Amino acid sequence: MTFARRHDPAARGFASDNHAGVHPEVLRAIALANEGHQPAYGDDVYTEAMGEAFRAHFGAGAQVWPVFNGTGANVVGLRAMCAPWEAVICAESAHVNTDEGGAPEVTGGLKLLTVPTPDGRLTPDLIDRRAIGFGDPHRAQPRVVSISNATELGTIYTPEETRAICEHAHGLGLAVHLDGARLANAAAALDVPLAALSTDAGVDVLSFGGTKSGLLYGEAVVVLDPGAARGVEYVRKTAMQLASKSRFVAAQFEALLGGDLWLRNARRANAMAARLGRAVADVPGVRVTRPVEANVVFAVLPPAASARLSKRFPFYVWDEPAGEVRWMCAFDTTEDDVDAFAAAVAEEMGGTG
Repeated sequence: MTFARRHDPAARGFASDNHAGVHPEVLRAIALANEGHQPAYGDDVYTEAMGEAFRAHFGAGAQVWPVFNGTGANVVGLRAMCAPWEAVICAESAHVNTDEGGAPEVTGGLKLLTVPTPDGRLTPDLIDRRAIGFGDPHRAQPRVVSISNATELGTIYTPEETRAICEHAHGLGLAVHLDGARLANAAAALDVPLAALSTDAGVDVLSFGGTKSGLLYGEAVVVLDPGAARGVEYVRKTAMQLASKSRFVAAQFEALLGGDLWLRNARRANAMAARLGRAVADVPGVRVTRPVEANVVFAVLPPAASARLSKRFPFYVWDEPAGEVRWMCAFDTTEDDVDAFAAAVAEEMGGTG
């Protein structure tokens, strides 16, 4: 049987780091894991090795549960941290609020207490706006502060900023959850270990991203403080996030974290975003709207030019009324990709008249 090629492998896009393929080292790990039989549901040698790889980065006490996707990781982690009457404080722009189709509410039964932020980052003062109503039966009780690093707006929390949030939250009796879909990009940008932005800073539970770092599929719930989350193994099952052939998720994470693949991939994606930001900054009519800190560039350009450009290189319009677009770079984005896209931006802007 033959299969028709359904897309041009040379075509590139800047819509999402999820548009990238699978890193060859990860594909090899999947192929190796495919040999022979292994026990199901995580009782295999690959899942055991994955746990060791995570503990090498996040500390000897880290407990790891692989799941299918990022929404699943966030829902499972937050559900395990909250009782039904408790709530999660997060930035209004947080992925759990804007891009998970209501899954935290629908599947997790979670109340999100959102806070407008100028740059996607929470601060102790911003947390205090929603950390209210304790003991009032008419209000959902704040229980968790959830931050994203890197944020949906491409900004990054430093270790000091993360620690300040954790100390403040813990002082209020709140636990801290970290959405780390792009934690590798944040750590690479700051040139710090993954633990510096999580374990060492006081984070209690995190979702660790794999797909955006070159995996075929798979994310992980990582519990750093066992007192902050209960019944993760049961929540994962009821949330339909337990893989029967867990070894194929685990083998990918072992390949990613067992060496420096996570860092190489993140550095490449970040470097390409920085290159793109520099290349378009001087194009007349284009305004880069946010600092390029991780692997994303936000910019404003005329809607007509944006529409033409997106037919050549797919990307998302982030804020349609403002004309703001988002350009993502991935582990497999090349200098030629960036240069071709930047040239197309300049060409389309020249056509706006």
